[in-house]
Amino acid sequence: MQRKNFTEVTEFIFLGFSSFGKHQVTLFVIFLIVYILTLAGNFIIVTIIYVDHHLHTPMYFFLSMLSSSETVYSLVIIPHMLSSLLFHDQPISLAGCATQMFLFVTLATNNCFLLTAMGYDRYVAICNPLRYSLIMSKGICIGLVCGSFITGLIMAVLHVTAMFNLPFCGTVVDHFFCDIYPVMKLSCVDTTINEMINYGVSSFVILVPVALIFISYVLIISSILRITTAEGRKKAFATCGSHLTVVIIHYGCASIAYLKPKSESSVEKDLLLSVTYTIITPLLNPVVYSLRNKEVKVALQRAMGRNIS
Repeated sequence: MQRKNFTEVTEFIFLGFSSFGKHQVTLFVIFLIVYILTLAGNFIIVTIIYVDHHLHTPMYFFLSMLSSSETVYSLVIIPHMLSSLLFHDQPISLAGCATQMFLFVTLATNNCFLLTAMGYDRYVAICNPLRYSLIMSKGICIGLVCGSFITGLIMAVLHVTAMFNLPFCGTVVDHFFCDIYPVMKLSCVDTTINEMINYGVSSFVILVPVALIFISYVLIISSILRITTAEGRKKAFATCGSHLTVVIIHYGCASIAYLKPKSESSVEKDLLLSVTYTIITPLLNPVVYSLRNKEVKVALQRAMGRNIS
């Protein structure tokens, strides 16, 4: 009977924001604007880093990789969500749902570990400035980026393999994309093992990077405090400000979304957290790095100046 129910489910339908009724058009406009700004902002960041040789450093290499990952991350989720808001009850096939979950987990994990690599880069730049170019060589940078992506692939394979071997009895996902818990709720059988896998993977993906970044910043702060001049300390802190802002918001939202007790979950809270994590956070990257980072602003001014000339 479980196999029969499993094979009968060929597609899912998202409830999404159906409870918002007449406000769905307003939400569509708001999310569309945020989506366009996210794509444009990340595209500008990647382009500026590529064309300006002053930004051809490990720090901005990681930033360009993060912006590229955030762009694809947005493409995986938001277009289908916008379509559902506008046309209602847009179905997604079982294979499409598995693909969306696979890409979502891969890129979300990749982003977490890219932020960790950026934290390590800041640690080396401040604590070992004389050996910076030797330690953060091109090979090491590429290795850290590839390692982040491969870790994401492994986590995604674990999630999707465990999830889509379950028999499903329902077709209505109480969410706006194929997130792990909303899809898991549609299973006909006990999902304790899947919940353990999800919690284990989430803990690894969130807590390990957070611990590594925390250690990096403890060493960074202790090194900065040893700088004798106030100007030197200010400059050192400034190089970490943008990264630290993104880290706090990114991991804060992820921790609340995926590490909170199941008893504290509710549809409204989960929707709000998911909107923050999947729609607002990708916009945060270009906004923070363009407003708080002097080198990016100068590079943008140089590019605009050349175009005007």
